Amino acid sequence: MSRSNLAVSMIALTVSACSVFAPTGGGSAKDPLGPTTPTGCLTTPPQHLTPGGYYVHGNTICTADGTPHLFHGVDRPSLEWSVSGQNLSAADFTLMASWKANAVRIALNQDFWLSASPIYNAEYAGRVDAAIGWAEDAGMDVILDLHWSDAGMLGSCTNGCQFVMADENSLTFWQEVATRYKDDGRVLFELYNEPHDVGWPIWKSGGATGMEWNAVGMQQLYDAVRATGAENLVVIGGLNWAYDLSMVPSYRIAGYNIVYATHPYEGYAERAPTAWDTSWGFLTDTDPVIVTEFGGASSKCDGTYSDQVIHYADMRNASWTAWAWFDGGCGFPSLIDDWTGTPTPSGAVVKAALAGY
Repeated sequence: MSRSNLAVSMIALTVSACSVFAPTGGGSAKDPLGPTTPTGCLTTPPQHLTPGGYYVHGNTICTADGTPHLFHGVDRPSLEWSVSGQNLSAADFTLMASWKANAVRIALNQDFWLSASPIYNAEYAGRVDAAIGWAEDAGMDVILDLHWSDAGMLGSCTNGCQFVMADENSLTFWQEVATRYKDDGRVLFELYNEPHDVGWPIWKSGGATGMEWNAVGMQQLYDAVRATGAENLVVIGGLNWAYDLSMVPSYRIAGYNIVYATHPYEGYAERAPTAWDTSWGFLTDTDPVIVTEFGGASSKCDGTYSDQVIHYADMRNASWTAWAWFDGGCGFPSLIDDWTGTPTPSGAVVKAALAGY
């Protein structure tokens, strides 16, 4: 989620528990999608497997020993707007893990990472190394999320840089990041946070944005990662701020070990639970899906929507990480009220769900 996008006007939604799984479009409230049937894993792992990591078989994420795996955890922002992060420490990651999270998604900014950038910081990569180490020591896997880019102008991303797509500098970012972590299978790469306001051809293959810079598509970003020799899982968010995966079957990224990501947030009519089947739930029949962000509206942070997302993800055999492990208030929306880990109402829902896996 972009800090600059938090001011979007929210639409109040009232959804009864009995309608949570009712689809729109290709079904009816009496005939929603049922539970996803996992493909399962191979008895012998494929060649595309990073040490200590995972591979994808059909719609299932698998460990090296052939065990199906789901990620359940939290998002940890701040390294997208701060070169040192805010309140990042080994104790902070240990506290996340105490909620029984097995994964943490860490947001990054390419302009802090790339040495050619005017706002490059020589200690930034080391800070990312430290965060990964703290997370893994606490028992969590790590999703590195390119949260903010720079529209092709290195050094321009200082606040709220949620551009429509990644840019040429993002290719260099992923070449360097994938090279650095390609021997650690517990690190996943989420190529670009919340693409929006471009068509599916540009989402896949890049092209003109109409804003004097060219977008780089998900296929190009994926290829940049694989060109380094990295076999790590790659996470790819859809359109409409990463929520919409409806056209993935027609614009599928060519490759392997791919997990598709969605971001359902309360307050938008098209993201109501009745739309989930056709927007992203259907894809779990063929591909692994992870909800890498979700949360309630600023006017209704009671945890109801988060509870619905979690139950639906469980039914559809999807992974999830909740936004956000940060003391930022209801409108952020935050999972914690303070840095000692006191849960917000939404955080209490997430904490209870994590404890149940």
